[in-house]
Amino acid sequence: MKLNFELVPDGCWGSNLRTVLPKELWDVVRRDAYARAGGKCMICGAPTARLEAHERWSYDEAAHIQKLEEVVAVCRACHEVIHIGRTQLVGDEKAAAEHFMKVNGVSYAEYRRALGEANEIHARRNRIGEWALDLSYLKRFT
Repeated sequence: MKLNFELVPDGCWGSNLRTVLPKELWDVVRRDAYARAGGKCMICGAPTARLEAHERWSYDEAAHIQKLEEVVAVCRACHEVIHIGRTQLVGDEKAAAEHFMKVNGVSYAEYRRALGEANEIHARRNRIGEWALDLSYLKRFT
């Protein structure tokens, strides 16, 4: 699927780039993503005047490492799907579900199945106490 849920383990909340990087470096990283996007969401391809920077992380569960893989520019609708947990908390799940189904060309049942799988992964990763942070992706900006 082009658009997926990316549920961050609870122990990793607060380790986003905006909070761990100096503002100047975060600005360089996010602007790089915006330039690569060319005014379109890097997931659904929708043209938009306001892109949002999204961090893509991988999780090595055996080594307990949260690794930054890339930063992409996405539209608000895709970002709300990616962070569905937050979206549900603020009461916007219906719009996010519709966007997920449209972008991926799937049914509501497939949306629910994908969400269930994402929640299972999230629960498993939450059993890991601490994650080490790998920001080697940022070497290209320094």
